[in-house]
Order: sequence, then structure tokens, then C-alpha cells
Amino acid sequence: MVCKNISFSVGIGKCTAIVGVNGIGKSTLLRTLGKLQPLLGGSICIDGTSIGEMKPHQFAKRTSVVLTEPVASKNLTVQELVALGRQPYTNWLGNLTPYDRKKVGEALDVLELNDLGDKKCFELSDGQLQRVLIARALAQDTDIILLDEPTTHLDLFHKVKILKLLKSIAHHTNKTLVFTTHEIEMAIQLCDTMLILDGNENRFDQPCKLIENKAFERLFPTETVQFDAATGTFRIQK
Repeated sequence: MVCKNISFSVGIGKCTAIVGVNGIGKSTLLRTLGKLQPLLGGSICIDGTSIGEMKPHQFAKRTSVVLTEPVASKNLTVQELVALGRQPYTNWLGNLTPYDRKKVGEALDVLELNDLGDKKCFELSDGQLQRVLIARALAQDTDIILLDEPTTHLDLFHKVKILKLLKSIAHHTNKTLVFTTHEIEMAIQLCDTMLILDGNENRFDQPCKLIENKAFERLFPTETVQFDAATGTFRIQK
């Protein structure tokens, strides 16, 4: 099932989560936002301009995407992989200018990866590699960063660390971050806004407003899981 009648707008410097049950269309929506698959209907605009009107190099300077697919070559070093984020700006040979190297260095700093710069990507843990992929998107220096399930396969500590990092990047660099996640409780605590894909109303708002309007309570069957509005958590019905 893929949702219909989705309408939302994300502001500058905001961190937004897209949540919903499996198969509802979270990744489909994110990949459509990132022009990785064609629109099934409707329109997507950046500052009033349809993304369909943007040429690939123009779109790549506005939007970067972090997916869950395996890295093409884990034989690259961390620094080399992060530097690939500068491709929309380099010449056909891919030569990095001093400014490009500065952006790569800044991304490594923000993601605390300087000590790993010369390591091969196959030597990294899942959490470290996830930070490298986010650093690559940050080095691309786009206004918008889209991430599909950025905490997949991570333990609790690294899930929290990644989500807190995304929030910090959005707030301190004025970038718009949108990501899909199954970590609904963490998203409630850390995100500025959330889109709930339920196949019906698909509500979009601040987490506190969504709680007030009982939007989360209709996300799962109440006989299985119940949402506790007081704590912002889900409780298993025994």
C-alpha cells in the first residue's frame, strides 16, 4: 500500500521524521523527494520551483540523499568517500579545490571522523559507516538532506547519537533534514516536526500537537499497542 493525499511543508533549519507502519510508503516518499524515482502524482517544490524542472546538477546542489543501500566501494578511505559529496561542484576530472577540501574537512569535524580519515570503509562499524555517509551528504553542502532509515542495524546508543546529531546539524547549519524511521518514540523527543503516514489523514505537525490531537493513537491497532500521551511512548497491551 502506498499513501495518497500527502501534503506537508518543511522549513529551513528543521528536523523532520516520516513515520508509519511497514509497507505504508515511507521509503517510496523519501526516494520520490530525492528524485530517485518518478512522481506517482502531485508535485514537489523547493522554494516554489518544481523539482521536475531542475536539471540533475542543479538538484544535486540543493538536495543530498543518504540511503540504506550498501556503499558501492568499501575499499575507499573515509576521506575519499566523504569527498565524493563534492562531485556536483568539481570539474569532469573530479579535482578538489581548496574550498572543496575545506568542506570535506568541516564535514569530518562535525561527524567526529578526523581520527578515521585514512581508514578503509570496510574496517568501520555500522555506526561509524553511517556517520561517514552523513558526512558525505554534509560535504555536498545542500540546503536539504534526505535520509532513509539512518538508524537501521544500530544499537540503542548509536541510534540516539545519530538522531541527536541530525537535530544538531539542522539547527546549527540551517539545513532542512527529513528522514524516515521506525524509532517513533525517539523522533517524538528529538524532531521539530513529524509526518505520520497512516493511509488516511497523514497528519503533519509538531510532535506535541500530534499528541494533543491523538494522531499517534491511531497508528497501530489498540488491542496490540497503545500510545501513552503522558510519556510519548507506546505500551504493549498484555
